[in-house]
Amino acid sequence: MRSRRWVYYCLVNIALSDLLAGVAYLANVLLSGARTFHLRPAHWFLREGLLFTALAASTFSLLFTAAERFATMVQPVAERGARKRSRVYSLIGLCWLLAGLLGLLPLLGWNCVCAFARCSSLLPLYSKAYILFCVGVFACILAAVTALYGAIFRVVRANGQKAPRSPARRKARRLLKTVLMILVAFVLCWGPLFGLLLADVFSSTDWAQQYLRGMDWILALAVLNSAVNPVIYSFRSREVCQAVLAFLCCGCLRLGLRGPGDCLAQVGEAHSAASTTDSSLRPRDSFRGSRSLSFRMREPLTSISSVRSV
Repeated sequence: MRSRRWVYYCLVNIALSDLLAGVAYLANVLLSGARTFHLRPAHWFLREGLLFTALAASTFSLLFTAAERFATMVQPVAERGARKRSRVYSLIGLCWLLAGLLGLLPLLGWNCVCAFARCSSLLPLYSKAYILFCVGVFACILAAVTALYGAIFRVVRANGQKAPRSPARRKARRLLKTVLMILVAFVLCWGPLFGLLLADVFSSTDWAQQYLRGMDWILALAVLNSAVNPVIYSFRSREVCQAVLAFLCCGCLRLGLRGPGDCLAQVGEAHSAASTTDSSLRPRDSFRGSRSLSFRMREPLTSISSVRSV
């Protein structure tokens, strides 16, 4: 496995959780309103549990990404590809297993169906203790992620002072900034929902009913995080920019909006921009390539080559 490939596995995992959040929000909208009263309790728990599962998957993915990056920065020891790949896949599977378990806890019995006095006002069949537990778990995970990235920043800063012009350090900082932007967007989008849930747990029922109208835009802001993350991926990763541009050019070719020459020129520019940093990491290879190219250009013209040229 390449040194940075596991980072993209983590980004794909976060993208899958974003996709699940969008599907859960769509299901919540389609099954809300008058349809809510026709739902069975199990169906209602599944509808709301999808959102909690998507939120848990996002937080666990951020924690997994931060932990792997911290381990790579602190102990940059070469590891066998198959071993690291199996470990990454196992941790990603563990993230989704824990997220699914956390979202299904009310369906498995942690609810207030038999004790309405302990029910939440915003989520009527959810127990306040369960909501407080979920918010506490998410807060602890985000605190751990923040602490890990703080330690990573100190390591990168210390190494940057030793080798300030190293291209590898610049790429490491770029990846670090990308994941930090994802973390900040997550906190800004999901923070109001956390605050509203905490207010629901510790405040009176009348207060919760008064601010229940703000639940719609707060939930929409939380799901907006699923749309913000792909924008961050596209603008911060040259490889993703190149892939998205190639996909758009393929669509334009099929629709007849652009010609092949224009698309090839744009993809070539994106490829050259993406490979600028990688080529700087291999000066010897580029030097050898230029020497071999110049050697081939200075070859004497033989009879065979002249026949081929004709």
